[in-house]
Amino acid sequence: MCDDFTRKAEDEALARKGMTRREFAAIGAAAALAACSDGADASQSGLLEDMVRITTEDGIADAFFVHPAKGAHPGVIMWPDIAGLREVKKIMARRLAASGYAVLVVNQYYRSAPAPVAESFSEFMQPEGRDRIMTMREELTPEAVTRDAKAFVAYLDSQQAVDKARKIGSNGYCMGGPFTVRTAAAVPDRVGVAASLHGAWMVTEEPDSPHRLIKDTQASFLFAIGRNDDERAPGDKDALRKAADEAGRPAEIEVYAADHGWCVPDTPAYDPAEADRAWERMLALYEKL
Repeated sequence: MCDDFTRKAEDEALARKGMTRREFAAIGAAAALAACSDGADASQSGLLEDMVRITTEDGIADAFFVHPAKGAHPGVIMWPDIAGLREVKKIMARRLAASGYAVLVVNQYYRSAPAPVAESFSEFMQPEGRDRIMTMREELTPEAVTRDAKAFVAYLDSQQAVDKARKIGSNGYCMGGPFTVRTAAAVPDRVGVAASLHGAWMVTEEPDSPHRLIKDTQASFLFAIGRNDDERAPGDKDALRKAADEAGRPAEIEVYAADHGWCVPDTPAYDPAEADRAWERMLALYEKL
C-alpha cells in the first residue's frame, strides 16, 4: 500500500527474481513493456487513440482515450496505480479496448503535473520519485476524486464512441482501487461495474470508507485482493462481503495467489498467470454493462 510494508514486499519480490532495485530500475520497465506489448499497437488492431483534455471542477485533466475505430461501445474509466498514467497503462487500455470497450485512462495527478509523472513503476520506487509522487497524492482527497469521477463519466457520455444506452465500468489498481467505488457512488445511475485490483485502503474507519459507499451504488463489483494484503488485514474481505450483502450488490471477492501489484506488468510483484486470471474475471464482469 505504498508504505514500509509494500517496500519490503517489493524487495522480497525482486529477491525471488534475483534482482536488486537498481537492476529492476534499469531493465524492469523495458522488459515489462516487451512482455505485454504484443498486439497492443492501436494502428494494427482496429483501434483509435489519443491524449485528451477534460474540464473538471478543479482544472483540466489529461487522459488517454482508446476505443474501437467503428461503432459505439461501453465506456470504462481506468484509475492507475500510484505511479500514474504511463506507457504500461496505455498498453493495458489498448488490450481492454480491443475487447470492445471505450477506455479512458486518467491522469489522477493532473492538478500537479501532466502525465507521465513517472515513466515506469521503478521510477516511483526511487526515493526522489516516491517523495514527489506522494506529495501529489495528498491532493487526491475523497471529495476531489468524487468531483473528478463525475467529470470523467460526463466526458465519456459526450463521446460518439461510447454507447450511452449501456452502463459505464471502472477499474482501478492499488490506490486506484477505492477510486472505482467512489466513481460508482458518484454517478450511480451510470456506473454499473467497479473492479478493484489489489486495491489499497478499501476498508478504513472513516465514515466515507469505500466499503461504506457500496450501499450508495447500483454497481456489480470485483474485489481482487493480494495475498500479502490479506495477511496484513484479513478482516477487509469480510467487511467488503458484509457491506455488499447488506447493500444487495453483487460482488466477487477473492484473495489471489499473488502479492500486491501483481496485475501491472512493470511492478516487481507482477504475476502473469494470476494477472490474466484477474483480467478474465474483470472481462466477465464487464459483460454486464
